[in-house]
Amino acid sequence: MRTKKIVLSLVALLLFVSVPLPTAAVTPYEGYNYSYYGYAVPSPSGYLPSVSYNGNALGVGSFNQPNDLFVAPSGHIYILDSGNKRIVHLDENWNVVRTIDSFDNNGITDGFSAPSGIFVTNAGIIYVADTEKRRVVILSEEGRLIRTIENPQSDILPSDFTFYPLKLTVDYADRVYVVARGVFEGIMQFDEKGEFLGYVGTNKVRPGFGDYIWKLLATREQRERMVLFIPSEFSGVDIDERGFVYATNVDPGSNEPVKRLNPSGEDILKRHGYFGVIGDVQYDELGANRGPSRFIDITVHGTGMYSVLDAQRGRIFTYDDEGKLLYVFGGVGNQLGVFRTPVALTYVGDRIAVLDRGRNRIVVFEPTAFGQAVNSAIGMQAEGKVEEAVRHWREALRLNANFEIAYIGIGKAYLMERRNKEAMEYFKLGMNRKYYSTAFKRYRKDVVREHFGTAMNVLLLLVIGFAGYRTFKKYRSRRVRTNETISG
Repeated sequence: MRTKKIVLSLVALLLFVSVPLPTAAVTPYEGYNYSYYGYAVPSPSGYLPSVSYNGNALGVGSFNQPNDLFVAPSGHIYILDSGNKRIVHLDENWNVVRTIDSFDNNGITDGFSAPSGIFVTNAGIIYVADTEKRRVVILSEEGRLIRTIENPQSDILPSDFTFYPLKLTVDYADRVYVVARGVFEGIMQFDEKGEFLGYVGTNKVRPGFGDYIWKLLATREQRERMVLFIPSEFSGVDIDERGFVYATNVDPGSNEPVKRLNPSGEDILKRHGYFGVIGDVQYDELGANRGPSRFIDITVHGTGMYSVLDAQRGRIFTYDDEGKLLYVFGGVGNQLGVFRTPVALTYVGDRIAVLDRGRNRIVVFEPTAFGQAVNSAIGMQAEGKVEEAVRHWREALRLNANFEIAYIGIGKAYLMERRNKEAMEYFKLGMNRKYYSTAFKRYRKDVVREHFGTAMNVLLLLVIGFAGYRTFKKYRSRRVRTNETISG
């Protein structure tokens, strides 16, 4: 009996060692995507958590309510440690370069008060949204004050307007775009000298059908008491290498919570995915995390991809430049890779760093084999390297056969090579009618062009044959009449 127990124990131990643990045991969240029909389907995670940093680990003391982080083109990392009223400057290896907690302002030692946003230019110039001091502070890389933007003046601003900057970004012409508290007209734009230019990207209000019906039926007094439809505030902002501004707004019911603004302030974001750029398509109406996604920050990759941070469920949604959802990761919880209060995210090369204010730490995510295949495919496609793009798309399909975006990617690559019939097959698998129609029209032209000569030759032979037949028929008819005349 004892021998039998030992044998059973050894068998159980072997089974435990040999059977791989499910993904859920390795990562605290499940990867998924949405199918053409709107169902959440399992998918390999695009990113997995690799490491986290807090202030003590970095050697600068505990963080206190950090609000933002930014990675400069040099690779240096800037953390806005708001509760400690300082900027923590790190190099690309996460070693401390300096901390900036004060600066000389016309001979007076000055500092920050509840700063909320930070941006660093190619030249190393630091822009800080110093919220409670109602100004934008512009510093050199070493922390010397260059100038401030405060108390903007304009005829379009209310007489009692108070400037509370929250987030900001700067373009190649040193124009500053500021998301400000209580400003619903759009993103505030300033020139290189700090002069207020106006608003860009106003959020449009779309009352529901029921609101229109109620307005028609309501009395004058009831209409006057109706809630005003006020546009939502912007929540996060970033800029790509071409100077287009990406912005998120905090309205959870918005159909367009993400915008891409051109220099004229027009939204040119492409939304060609199965659904809009809205985060979760399916969600619970009850519970702590009920309702649609609430985007609070956005970061843009050089290949046209962008990732948005959902404060509602702590998830990161990554889209390509056409608005197709590529992968989802993250969540709310206590383990590494999920968050308590995520407030900001940024690309660190191919990695993604997320600032969790609730735990005063930064979590860094590494791309998985699946995420790397998708990212590489999009990068190769953007550079016009069709064969390499197809190779990476096929690798993504090997890891996830249900990844419909890969079929579309291969179809687009074949379309560029004018392999239209093959492109049609892949667009059909990817459920993309728009590109399927384009490939079909091109294929139809190819067929007509290819067989035009043969068709014309056949038509010519038919015409000659028909003409010969009619001539022969006329000749035979004439001959018959001649014979009848002779015999008569």
